[in-house]
Amino acid sequence: MSIATFASNPTAVTLKDPYVLHGRPLRPGARLEDTSRYSHDVWHLAPARLKIHEYSMILNFLSLPQRFRPAVKQLFYALLSLKPPDGEPSPTIATIRGMFTEMRRFLMWLDKRWPPERNELSVLSSSDLEDYGKHLLARFPNNRSQRESSRGGVRLLWRWRLQMGEHALRFEPLHLDGWRESSSTGRGENKTDRLPEEVLGPLFVWALRFIDDFAPDILKADREWRASRKKRVGRYLERSAVGSRLQAILDEYVAVGRPLPGWRGQPSLTHFSRLLGCRHDAVRPHQAALAAAAAVVGVTEGAFLDGSVQGRLDEEPWVDSIATNHESANSLARLSRILHASCYVVIAFLSGMRESEVKHIKRDCIEIKYDEDGRPYRWKLSSLAFKGEDEVEGVPATWTVCATVVRAVEMLEKLQPKTCDYLFTGLLHGNGAKKSSNEVEGNRATNTHLNDLVVFVNQLCADRGRSDIIADSAGRPFKLKTSYFRRTLAWFIARHPGGVIAGALQYRHRSIRMFEGYAGTSDSGFRAEVESEQAIARGEVYMEMIEAHQHLNLAGPSAEEATRRLTDFGDRAQFQGQVALDKHRLTRIMKRNDPAIYPGEYITCVNDPAKALCEKARRGNSEGLPAHGGCLPLACRNVTLTPENVGAWQREIARIDKRLGSRPTLAPRLKQLHQNRRAEVVAFLVANGQEVVPA
Repeated sequence: MSIATFASNPTAVTLKDPYVLHGRPLRPGARLEDTSRYSHDVWHLAPARLKIHEYSMILNFLSLPQRFRPAVKQLFYALLSLKPPDGEPSPTIATIRGMFTEMRRFLMWLDKRWPPERNELSVLSSSDLEDYGKHLLARFPNNRSQRESSRGGVRLLWRWRLQMGEHALRFEPLHLDGWRESSSTGRGENKTDRLPEEVLGPLFVWALRFIDDFAPDILKADREWRASRKKRVGRYLERSAVGSRLQAILDEYVAVGRPLPGWRGQPSLTHFSRLLGCRHDAVRPHQAALAAAAAVVGVTEGAFLDGSVQGRLDEEPWVDSIATNHESANSLARLSRILHASCYVVIAFLSGMRESEVKHIKRDCIEIKYDEDGRPYRWKLSSLAFKGEDEVEGVPATWTVCATVVRAVEMLEKLQPKTCDYLFTGLLHGNGAKKSSNEVEGNRATNTHLNDLVVFVNQLCADRGRSDIIADSAGRPFKLKTSYFRRTLAWFIARHPGGVIAGALQYRHRSIRMFEGYAGTSDSGFRAEVESEQAIARGEVYMEMIEAHQHLNLAGPSAEEATRRLTDFGDRAQFQGQVALDKHRLTRIMKRNDPAIYPGEYITCVNDPAKALCEKARRGNSEGLPAHGGCLPLACRNVTLTPENVGAWQREIARIDKRLGSRPTLAPRLKQLHQNRRAEVVAFLVANGQEVVPA
């Protein structure tokens, strides 16, 4: 099959040597006429890179054995610009680049195995692929995911066989023994690790410290750094005036006892030349004056701050100074990048956004909703979504976030120049200057900065004798990745009542099952682990109630049943006259004798599925658990009231009274609804023997 046949798409400029990206949307400003042609040895994929955080990529056919290049070119031209086989999605540019790596791995192995005269991939045999499978098992014995990716690259020769013509593989490799590995993790299970709680807690606290406590010092240093780079006096200060002006500045430093900004232990000529608005070599003849002032007040590593550091840690400055010297542990470049990474931690974890979605956040991306009293009650963050969308360029999307995320976004807007649109654009301080072709930081750069945050925090803790280091349970520094945050938030969301539905909405998943696979499936132990944690938490509440004899002072329709169940539970938990609080023993007791009582804010549910209104509303529940989202507390016979529950209802009445007494008065319909609600709650409490203070 000729190349011209593959280039029959009318968008190709020429049939004999088509542009390999003619079937792809190009990024703004890119022209098809400037892109790679089929005959080129290296295909540049950057013009079709639509996600601004992705790195530039190429397909270098010179890196392949020469005899296999025609077949591989035909395959990857099809992947890039031809219609995919039925049932196959059109792969992304990043996926295609990864496939190229796997194809190269296979062909380099095959090149050593086959005789030189053999070059047709269509004659690959089952024994060839079985041997390659054995090679992968020996090469990656503990990396099942890598073995799957490598075999997937070879399967392209079968899956895209109609586009491959004479080079197509003639059998399905999955039918070979050992080619498909069995999985014990369950279909649809997300394999990304989540952050251990001992890592997440300190990491999040330190990220907030940078945003709320340390950022003002970093921003002040940043402003002074930018101002010093722009400062000029006229076109250039005359050399004859440099000496007198420099001496005046040095006298000010000496008068207030402020050390001179330095570079490697000496006064910084660059800093003073920018301050004076003259050339660097115009300051050099006045080094004697600089040395005299330095002998009196000393030299810093290049701190920009004109006073003491304002941020505090343990009632002391969190750093001594912020230096211009990029080799310093406290350089402006490094601290700015760490603040940048701290904002990423907060946004990525609390929003659940993917890496690509976070990196497309722009200035003015926050929308805030206010109530009639002017108080904010909802915050929405807008960006672009890519995965699962029909448009490869991404579609506008919004995420509901909290005020903490808004603070992180506002900090990014302050950290970036006002001319910068994307908030995760690489910072321009010294060695932190953006050097790649990306408009924003790529994944590798962000991972590097996240782990520098860990290094900085752990060193600070070591210097200050603090224990809140960012480390795993064995005390080892934890290696952070951007993918951990979304996965970890899914775990926390799914552990709450109704969390799977809420998570599916927040994560923009098209099904609840998809989110369950993301948070962790039952096969992976997720459900069992969550249920065990919830049971232990309930068991501890039971113990506290029993020890305080609160189970004898309950109200509500199921008060007697709750008292009976808790008394029986307390008898079983007694060990030599004491209530057992050991978690392991409590877990065993809960497994065998769970009283099925579920504490809540407004009611405590003494679950009896036969009487549960939530069960009837949803036509049964295979798990036998109460449906918190469908609870009808004022009508259900499973309700029990603790003193805390009664207090919650009293506060509800007080809130209604406040609304009814507010000015301006409520609309008639809304007022009637509030009055009806108050009457229902009052009747409920009175019917259960509780006193209600009159309005």
